Amino acid sequence: MKISDFIDKSCIKLNAPQIDKTDTIAALVEFLQESGHITDFDSVFYDVLKRESEGSTGLGDGLATPHAQNDSVKKPCISAITCPQGIDFKAIDGKPSRLIMLFAAPKNAPQEELMQFGKFAILLMKPEFKEALIKAKSVDEFVALIDAEEEARSKAEAINPQATGFEKIVAVTACPTGISSSYMATEALEKAAARKGLSIHVETHGAGGIFKELSDEEIQSADAVIVAASGKVAMHRFDGKKLLSTGVGTAIRNPDNLVDRVLSGNIRIYHATGEDDETPASRIWKKITHLFG
Repeated sequence: MKISDFIDKSCIKLNAPQIDKTDTIAALVEFLQESGHITDFDSVFYDVLKRESEGSTGLGDGLATPHAQNDSVKKPCISAITCPQGIDFKAIDGKPSRLIMLFAAPKNAPQEELMQFGKFAILLMKPEFKEALIKAKSVDEFVALIDAEEEARSKAEAINPQATGFEKIVAVTACPTGISSSYMATEALEKAAARKGLSIHVETHGAGGIFKELSDEEIQSADAVIVAASGKVAMHRFDGKKLLSTGVGTAIRNPDNLVDRVLSGNIRIYHATGEDDETPASRIWKKITHLFG
């Protein structure tokens, strides 16, 4: 299955006018409604906005990936808008988003298809690929660029497979919805470890459940743990291990820094508490949203 199999050309709008974030999301959901991919506009629209309230999907550098999982979505699908002037998605870098891709999936979507969403989101973070999509002059060119980039990625992975040595690092990724961000973080960490010549086992909390769950043996043999999560994760199993906890967005944007920090050894030993099912990053985020609404 190709990434473009999830994209109906009627769900792509190029060079859209500059409108606000809510109207942009409404338009993206409406594309899916008009093309017959969803049955309930209001339900999907609400779930996308709910996900945004838990943390903006404006990833910075002109990219935003709003997403939702909802029973009225018939099968995993994607809609897209390019806006050269940019739309304010409250991105982490404060810059407007010029490429907005909405990912929607049913609650029972196959794990393999959700992984494809995550892999596509990782490709979108490549500056040259993202800019090419923004500058596309037609929908056909837009889709052709996606096919070409996916093929190039597959060839590169066949030539340069991920390192397979002793697993010194284990990790967990999780986001509130689990459609794209957790998969993006997983792949970003895997690539960062490979660049260091290391192997890493990442447990991914996705919409379809837990993918590649860590075993007790793997945790005990690891030198350190990375938890990149903006939601609840079973933390008690990491008691006594050197652990670096951060938000899922940090792993997406700067995975090399996380791997370097772990390899430096200058991280704290984690001690489980009565709230050990919730990550420190998640608790901090709750405090922020409580204080500022």
